[in-house]
Amino acid sequence: MAQGTVQVTHTGTSRWRRRTGEYASLAAALEAAADGDVLTVAPGTYRENLVVRRAVTLRGPEGSPGSVRIAPADGVPLTVRASAVVQDLHVEGQDAAAPALLVEDGTPELVDVRVVTRSAAGIEVRGAARPTLRRCTVDNPAGIGIAVVDGGGGLFEECEVVAAGQAGVAVRGGARPRLERCRVHHASGSGLTVTGENSALEALGCEVYEVRGSGVQITGRATGHLTDCDVHRTTADGVTLDTDAVLTLADCRIHDIPENAVDLRSRSVLTLTRTSVRQFGRNGLSVWDPGTRVDANQCEIFDSTGDYPAVWVSDGATAVLDSCRVHDVPDALFVLDRGSRADVVDSDLSQVRNTAVSVSDGATAQLDDCRIRDAATGAWFRDHGSGGTLNNCTLDGTQTGVIVTKGADPVIERCTVESPSEAGFYVSAGGRGTFQNCRVTGSGGYGFHVIDGCRTTLRKCRTERCARGGYEFAEGGPDAGAGPVVEDCTSDESASLRVPTAPEPAVQTVGASPGLLSTIPDQRPTERPPAAAAAPSRPPARTSKDVLGELDALVGLESVKREVRALTDMIEVGRRRQQAGLKAASVKRHLVFTGSPGTGKTTVARLYGEILASLGVLEKGHLVEVSRVDLVGEHIGSTAIRTQEAFERARGGVLFIDEAYALSPEDAGRDFGKEAIDTLVKLMEDHRDAVVVIVAGYTAEMERFLSVNPGVASRFSRTITFGDYGPEELLRIVEQQAEEHEYRLAPGAAEALLKYFTAIPKGPTFGNGRTARQTFEAMVERHASRVAQFDEPSKDDLTLLYAEDLPDLP
Repeated sequence: MAQGTVQVTHTGTSRWRRRTGEYASLAAALEAAADGDVLTVAPGTYRENLVVRRAVTLRGPEGSPGSVRIAPADGVPLTVRASAVVQDLHVEGQDAAAPALLVEDGTPELVDVRVVTRSAAGIEVRGAARPTLRRCTVDNPAGIGIAVVDGGGGLFEECEVVAAGQAGVAVRGGARPRLERCRVHHASGSGLTVTGENSALEALGCEVYEVRGSGVQITGRATGHLTDCDVHRTTADGVTLDTDAVLTLADCRIHDIPENAVDLRSRSVLTLTRTSVRQFGRNGLSVWDPGTRVDANQCEIFDSTGDYPAVWVSDGATAVLDSCRVHDVPDALFVLDRGSRADVVDSDLSQVRNTAVSVSDGATAQLDDCRIRDAATGAWFRDHGSGGTLNNCTLDGTQTGVIVTKGADPVIERCTVESPSEAGFYVSAGGRGTFQNCRVTGSGGYGFHVIDGCRTTLRKCRTERCARGGYEFAEGGPDAGAGPVVEDCTSDESASLRVPTAPEPAVQTVGASPGLLSTIPDQRPTERPPAAAAAPSRPPARTSKDVLGELDALVGLESVKREVRALTDMIEVGRRRQQAGLKAASVKRHLVFTGSPGTGKTTVARLYGEILASLGVLEKGHLVEVSRVDLVGEHIGSTAIRTQEAFERARGGVLFIDEAYALSPEDAGRDFGKEAIDTLVKLMEDHRDAVVVIVAGYTAEMERFLSVNPGVASRFSRTITFGDYGPEELLRIVEQQAEEHEYRLAPGAAEALLKYFTAIPKGPTFGNGRTARQTFEAMVERHASRVAQFDEPSKDDLTLLYAEDLPDLP
C-alpha cells in the first residue's frame, strides 16, 4: 500500500466521533486524528516517515502481526512525541545516521513492535520520554539495538535484541531505564553498556548471551543493578566496571565466559549477593587499583576452565568475601601489591589444584572462620611486607597447610591443619610469622617445619601423629636470623622417634643450638651436597684451543671474538694463579648478548659453554635454550617451578634466554614475568658456580630490560654486541654453505650476490646469517628446477650456481 489511499478507522471517546476516514497517507491520517483516537492500519508497506504527536492508538490489524510495514528510504521511520499507544507494527530503517524508532517525549506504550533495520540504533529513547515497551524486538546488525540517552528512561518488558552491530542496550547521558525479563544476544559490542555520571540501568530477570564483547559494561560513574539475571557466552569479560562505576548483582548467574567473569578497576565498586560465577577462562573476580572494591556475600565461584586464580586482587584494591564458596579452580585467591587487601569470612575454599590463598608484594589477607580443603597449598605468604591474619580456620587435605617465605610476617591464630601430606606449617627463606594456639594432626611430613634460622614465633601450638616429627628447625647459613621463638608448644611424637610418653612443653628461644624441644631427637640439614661430590665431572671432548679455533672460523663477529677471547684468557690465567697459590681476580661469567636475529648469538653461546667446560669451570658445558614461554606459567607458582626446572636442566652448562626482555614488558600489568626474573636472580646467587646464564635480545630492548631490573643487571659482567652482517660477510656465508654442500659459484654469481645483499631491505625482519642461508637454499631450489630439464647434465651443470638462480628481492 505504498501507493494510493489509506483507510483508517477512528474510534474516539465520544459516540459522534466514531468514523472511518480515507487518507492519501498514514501521515495525513495521524494529522487528522485527535487524542484518544484509535487508528487501525490496513496491511501494507508504507514508505513514510511518521511522527506521532497526539495521544492516539496506532496499530496493525489483530491477528496479522508484521502485516503493516513502516519502511521509508531514509530518515527516522517512526517518531513518537506523545503518550500514544503503538502496537503490532513492523518498522524498517536504512539510515546509518538515525534510529529506526525514536521516542522523544511523553509516556507512550509500544507493544509487539518489531524493528528490523540497519540504522544507528534500532530503538532510541531520549530526553523526557518515559515509554513502556512490551514484547518488542530489535534486529539491527549495523548499529545499537536499544539506546536510552540524554536523560531518557522507561520500562522495557519482555523485549528482545536479536542482533546488534554494536551494543545490545546502550545507556548514557544520565538516562535511567528499567529492563524486565528481556533478552539481549548476538551483539557485536557489549550486551548492556552504561556510561556517564547519573546514568543508571536496572535489570530484572534478563539474559545476555552470545555477544562479541563484554556481557555488561558499566563505566564513567554510571551505576547498575541486576537481579536474577544471566550473563553467558561472551567473547570478552562477562561484566566490566571501570572509572567509578557502581554495580549490584543479586541472585545472578555469570558463566561460560572465556575471559574474566567480572573485571573491575579505577575506583569501581561491586556488590554481589547470592550470585554464582562459573566456567570462566581467566579470573572469576578480577579487582584492580586503589579505591576499587568488591563485596561478595553468599556467592559461589567455581569450575574454572583456564589456569588463573579465581579471585585476583591487586594494585591496592579490596575484596570482601562473606559466606562464599570457591571450588574446582587452579588457585582460589591471589592478593598482590602493597595496599591490596582481601577479607574472607566464614567461607569455603576447596578443590584447589595449586594455592588456595596467595599473598605477595606487600598485600594483606585476613581469613576468619574459613575452611580450606583439598588444595596443594592452603595459604602462602610469599614476601616482605606481605601478611595478614588467619583466625580460627581449618585446612584439611593439603600438601602444605601454610607457607611463609622471604620476609612475609602473618599472624596465624587458632588454626588447625589436618592431614597435610608434606607439612602443616612451613617457613623458609627469611619468612617470619607468628603462630598461636595452632594445631597439626596426621601430617605425612612435619607438623611445623622452620628452616634457614627464620625468626618465627610459635606459642601454645600442638602437633599430633606427624610422620616425620612434630617440629623441625633446620639451621641456616651465616646470614640466617636469630632463629625461632617457641613457647609452651607440645608434641605427641611416635615411639620410633623416642618421644617421651608425656608431651613435654618447651619454652625457649632458639638460635643455633641443636636441640629445640626435648621431643625432637636431632636436626636434619636441608642443604643438599653439591652435585660434584656425587659424581666426577665429565672430561671435555675438545680443548679450549680447538673451540676457540671454531669460533675464529665464524664469519665476521670480530668484536665478539675479541670479547670472548679476553674472557677466556681472564679465566685461564685466574685458574693458573690459583694453582700457583695466588689470588685470582673474580670473573663474573654471566653475559648479555645484544643484536639482531641471525647474528650468531646462539652459536657463540654454545661455544662459550664448551670453552668453560674445557677449562674446568663448568661440569658439562651444554647449552639449554629457553624463551619466555618456557619460563612463565599461568599463575605465580607455576612460573617459579618452570624457571627452576629450566635452571636444573642447565646445571653444569649454559642457560641461554632468548628475547629475555619479554620477561619484563613495558606494560607489565598482571604479567608473571617478574616472578621468573626474581626466581632466576635467586638461583644465580644460590648456585653461582653451577650455571652460566646468558640473556639475549635486540639491543634497545635489552638496554631497557637491564635498566628496569637492577637486580638482573648486577648479575652480569659484560654486554657483548653482535653487529649486523655486511654484504661481504653474507657473501662469505653463502660461499661456506656452497662449499659444505659441494656447490660452486659460477663467474658473476659472487658479484650478483653482493648487489643482492646490498639491496635487500634491512628492516626489523632482516635475518642476517639466516637470510644468507635462506638465499643459498633458494638458489639451490632454482638451480634444481633449471637443471632438471637437462637430459644428461654435466658435473658443472650439477654444481655451478649462476646469478640467474638468485631469488627475487623481498
